[in-house]
Amino acid sequence: MTDRAGKTLPLVYARTAGLLYLIIIVFGIFSEVFIRARIIVAGDAAATAANILASEGLFRFGFLADSLMVLSDVALAALLYILLRPVHRTIALAATFFRLAQSAVLALNLLNYHAGLLVLGDAGASAGFDPGQLQSLSYLYLDLHGHGYDLGLILFGLHCLLLGYLIYRSRYFPRVLGVLAMAAGVVYLIGSYTRFLFPAYVSIVSPIYIVAFVSELAICLWLLVKGVNVSQWELRAGEGG
Repeated sequence: MTDRAGKTLPLVYARTAGLLYLIIIVFGIFSEVFIRARIIVAGDAAATAANILASEGLFRFGFLADSLMVLSDVALAALLYILLRPVHRTIALAATFFRLAQSAVLALNLLNYHAGLLVLGDAGASAGFDPGQLQSLSYLYLDLHGHGYDLGLILFGLHCLLLGYLIYRSRYFPRVLGVLAMAAGVVYLIGSYTRFLFPAYVSIVSPIYIVAFVSELAICLWLLVKGVNVSQWELRAGEGG
């Protein structure tokens, strides 16, 4: 009975990782597409502020969704380490640290998101500012939140490069998933550095994020549906990473 439980444990880890991936994807898309894209009006601080105050509940739900995404990411980092350490323990540990660092950046960055509402609704925080200044300040915080997100994706891009390498070398995941993960890492690095170094070209490079979406979705679905080749995982674990 104990031996059987040990054999199914990697599969449980893989399916749980797939579920966490799904939570991250769903909440991430919801926050970006159905909340921020509807509330934030590019270049218009007044309209953005009006949207925030008119949809305060939705805006606050964006904080909840992003926080659940970050919490899921921390748990996922641990599971991916367990699943991939048989390939190479040191590289798997480095990949985990990059993902955890990204999660820490995104968690702290939520303060910028919340500040976008705080300066508009807190009488104490807004004392001494006229409405136009408060609207501009709120918009600035949301802009910082966007930049903070891309800062986190630089770390995540490095994680994806290492993750892809480990998957490619694993023999218990399809190599194509490893290639997709590494491609996603390149996309995240290009997209994020473009925002900081060449902001005029952000809209031009935006379409390449479809590669990252396909990659994340493919890994998510594989973990949920197929899990992991347990016999190959045990073989690699026996070899020692």
